[in-house]
Amino acid sequence: MREFELVATAAAGLEAIVAKEVRRLGYECEVDNGKVYFKGDEMAIAKANLWLRVADRVKIVVGRFKATTFDELFEHTKALPWEDLLPLDANFPVAGKSVKSTLFSVPNCQAITKKAIVSRLSEKYRRQGRLMESGALFKLEVSILKDEVTITLDTSGAGLHKRGYRVGQGGAPLKETMAAALVLLTSWHPDRPFYDPVCGSGTIPIEAAWIGRNIAPGLRRDFVCETWDWMSANIWKEARSEAEAAANYEQPLDIVGTDIDHRMIEISKQNALKAGLEDVIEFKQMQVADFTTEKEYGVIVANPPYGERLEDEGSVRELYREMRAVYRDMPTWSVYVLTSYEMFEEVYAKRATKKRKLYNGYLRTDLYQYWGPRPPRRN
Repeated sequence: MREFELVATAAAGLEAIVAKEVRRLGYECEVDNGKVYFKGDEMAIAKANLWLRVADRVKIVVGRFKATTFDELFEHTKALPWEDLLPLDANFPVAGKSVKSTLFSVPNCQAITKKAIVSRLSEKYRRQGRLMESGALFKLEVSILKDEVTITLDTSGAGLHKRGYRVGQGGAPLKETMAAALVLLTSWHPDRPFYDPVCGSGTIPIEAAWIGRNIAPGLRRDFVCETWDWMSANIWKEARSEAEAAANYEQPLDIVGTDIDHRMIEISKQNALKAGLEDVIEFKQMQVADFTTEKEYGVIVANPPYGERLEDEGSVRELYREMRAVYRDMPTWSVYVLTSYEMFEEVYAKRATKKRKLYNGYLRTDLYQYWGPRPPRRN
């Protein structure tokens, strides 16, 4: 099988988690801003799409070069071995972006790139005139940063956050990739209680359950590269069989999600059902202030309202105070709260053990981490 240069894209601040996931799959990698580069064959493409919980997409790096003129962009692009990737009938739209570069017109860069690929394929396939582009989809992107051009081919199709279980959602849904990142950034293990007090549509508890049972997040969906003639169906069959065998469906879990809105609880239950977790996660309507437990050494992960609108600030501050009042009586628990509210520690009345900057979409947020003691070792 061929070896490709691959890149897993990720939201800012999550690159290290994606790199850890890539290494866990057995591939060495290099980390850049929003990107994790690694090398692998067709099986690596399949495994990365199936298993990466936090990455946005998996792409093939077709070529990298410097270009300050459209002639250079055309010639360098045409020199790449496009016939190894694109069949004669390939449908290959070209997206683009340019930052701090001489070639700043994105539409022109897209058009020149497309023209160069058409020229190469026409010569290699000995065809004249327009290419039909009636076959499988190959989504390309030409990205130029400080005159350095990178052309990539998307292997994922729909973003990797689309796991296939979301039946419904609330007004400001948390991406599944971010939810998985929040779980992976905690000290939680499957033998400890897990609680989301503002669960919304249930994304964080569902991602926690899939992590706890080692269920590959891409196991229930398709990927665009499965339609490509050079991606053998046997590779996908083998990769999915390995993923299915790695899942521990018998792993007992203690995961609870609550929300004040009964409609969100119903949506959470529907999503959990679609995810195959209807009997695994307990969802119930409850105010934050009403939560009590005698369990110890659990983990709380919360993505509460941020109070972005001025009229919401009072209710959000009250919610944060309620959280502190309840969790003060749970000294063995660890608490993780994601919010963009800069006065959170003051309102919560406790300084975080650690604070980590993350981006929830385009919104800068902080993950406030309050670490509880480690559970005692079992003999």
